[in-house]
Amino acid sequence: MSSLLIDRIGELVTNDPTVGDGSPLGLLTDAAVVVDGAEIAWVGPAAHAPAADRRLDAEGAAVLPGFVDSHAHPVFAGDRAAEFSARMQGKPYGAGGIATTVGATRTATDAQLAATTRRIAGELLAGGVTTFEAKSGYGLTVADERRSLRIAGEFTGETTYLGAHVVPAEYRERRADYIDLVTGEMLAACAPHAKWVDVFCDRGAFDVDEARTVLTAGMAAGLRPRLHSGQLGFGDGIRLAVELDAASVDHCTYVSGADLDALAGGNTVATLLPGVEFSTRTPWSDGRRLLDAGVTVALATDCNPGSSYTSSMAFCIALAVRDQGLSPAEAVWAATAGGAAALRRDDVGVVRPGRRADLTVLAAPSHLHLAYRPGVPLVRSVLKNGVVQ
Repeated sequence: MSSLLIDRIGELVTNDPTVGDGSPLGLLTDAAVVVDGAEIAWVGPAAHAPAADRRLDAEGAAVLPGFVDSHAHPVFAGDRAAEFSARMQGKPYGAGGIATTVGATRTATDAQLAATTRRIAGELLAGGVTTFEAKSGYGLTVADERRSLRIAGEFTGETTYLGAHVVPAEYRERRADYIDLVTGEMLAACAPHAKWVDVFCDRGAFDVDEARTVLTAGMAAGLRPRLHSGQLGFGDGIRLAVELDAASVDHCTYVSGADLDALAGGNTVATLLPGVEFSTRTPWSDGRRLLDAGVTVALATDCNPGSSYTSSMAFCIALAVRDQGLSPAEAVWAATAGGAAALRRDDVGVVRPGRRADLTVLAAPSHLHLAYRPGVPLVRSVLKNGVVQ
């Protein structure tokens, strides 16, 4: 393994407040980074950089930690463009469209599902995402959930069992039987292929008691909890997530005062998914309110074919700044260190010696351009595990 010097960095986002300007982003100017193998070996002023075997000239550009996308659904088949078009013409969003993707996913071959997942993983990487989470949830049978997680595991170690996405049509009149399946045979088949367990706890999906049953069963099987909640209305899901010390509770569009107090007093990250609000024309999550209460906030794409078919973290950053009350710096932190916190990872999302050498080089002089120039492909190059992609 050879060492690599990245120098002439105009602005380096370290997410280490002990260096640079002392802000949460830990900004350094005229900086350099030395990578040794898959790890960061040195960070500091370019004038003091040690020698390395190879050199990458950043040409005055901004360099950030690789984005961490902590909520994605890349294993699926089919297309819901017509559903999107109908929403843009005024049809309200509900969870019912998931059934369309379930039907397509069940009939797809393993090769077709792997091809879609590979394509989305490639899009994420090209957009600067070096770590991403992948959920099941579009099979909803024992065999289809197991193969979804097996395929997801070919592309990421952050795999999430989401058998409790919605109740499939064949169990509509037998909800209790489906919960038994999700917490029994399906869980046993899926747990070896998953790191996390998740539930869509919201109107049209699962109530808080059902969510508790699924999450506690998953935890007993060795999986770590996370939760979808607060997307479609108020409920008790956010407080359940905090009670169970879930790593993250995602959506958080509808957050009551009690929810806010719980989040502020717990360890659960609130993950915002602005692509959903954009794609469904639903109210924007109030990221400013969460941050002002002291809640840790992450940003993720929620890449899925129905409610947020984007793999662009830069686009989500721009939306969070424009419509969710985050500053550009807060949005960048949420898409990097915040995403790492939502996955309970300390090896990514920060540029510091000993951490993983995952870096995004922008074709821009500052992190501000991610929100300032929405829709422009600003990622010039990406390092993952120290390797230029």
